[in-house]
Amino acid sequence: MSMSLLLAYAEPLFVDPYAGCLVAPNVQMDIKQCSHHYCLATKFIDDKLLRTVNHIDGLKQVVLLTDGMDTRPYRLSWPTSTIIFEISPERVFKRAAEKLGGVGAKIPRNCLFLHVPLESSDIQQSLRAKGFNGNQPSIWAIQGHPVVTLANFEEILFIVSNLAMNGCVFLGELPAWLAETEIGIKSSTRQWMDKLFMSNGFRVDMISYEDVAMNLGKQLAAGRYKNILFAAEQLRFSDDQMETWRSEFQRVEEQGDEEGFEEL
Repeated sequence: MSMSLLLAYAEPLFVDPYAGCLVAPNVQMDIKQCSHHYCLATKFIDDKLLRTVNHIDGLKQVVLLTDGMDTRPYRLSWPTSTIIFEISPERVFKRAAEKLGGVGAKIPRNCLFLHVPLESSDIQQSLRAKGFNGNQPSIWAIQGHPVVTLANFEEILFIVSNLAMNGCVFLGELPAWLAETEIGIKSSTRQWMDKLFMSNGFRVDMISYEDVAMNLGKQLAAGRYKNILFAAEQLRFSDDQMETWRSEFQRVEEQGDEEGFEEL
């Protein structure tokens, strides 16, 4: 979930004017202790999302895998024609949407925001039914999304791999315990990440929170953080791209057969 960030810095990493309505009044947060890494990750993801969509011509598809309380669709300056799909628990999303509407949160003009319930029996089909096009560029981000097992995250990777075009980016945070439950004596977190993502067609980079902090001119707070920040590039063609290629190949073959028959 996104937090309002006004940390003890001269300038905040980012400002979330809407997060306050999503946090219960009695919740006490130790910002310095538990959210510094999270804030750095959020800033990194925000910047990567906006840089990417601002350099995509035409249709701009953004897919957010969240906990249902992500304010990115409202607080980021999305360029015209951006289509934002959010995959999250339906009950949480509906409750958050009501609260956000109550404080005047709005999607940027000429953009579209569509929700896909996490509970959908076929998330890929649900995305397509909402208008997602696997023959168009997209960028995918995950933060706060409920991942309860490794198999659950592998299913997410499978969905992204099937729908994202070659060259598209998938980034975000995943729970560190996923790696901790799988790493063997001769393996490392990086090797585990490489194997997991490459098996689904992605080349992945683990992003250092220290490097993110340094690039932003900040100092990383002490303490262990239980997430892994990553950015991955899709190396395969999406299912839609493959279907388009098969259809075109079949058309060329049939056209060639017809021309050969006419010559006879």
